[in-house]
Amino acid sequence: MDENLRVDRSAFSVVSLRQPSDDKQYWATKSGAERLAALELLRQVLYGYDPSTTRLQRVLTFARRE
Repeated sequence: MDENLRVDRSAFSVVSLRQPSDDKQYWATKSGAERLAALELLRQVLYGYDPSTTRLQRVLTFARRE
């Protein structure tokens, strides 16, 4: 995860879950790449980010010939 990313805690507000929000309109204005970047950031925050695991794991399989 990028160390330069910071959370602006003053931008948060507490609202009722029953109150309609404009989240859907906000994300509709973003491009697909921006939405995927936000999703990736949330994934890294939730599951942690370890640069050593960013590569695909190699799997070696042996097959027996008969």
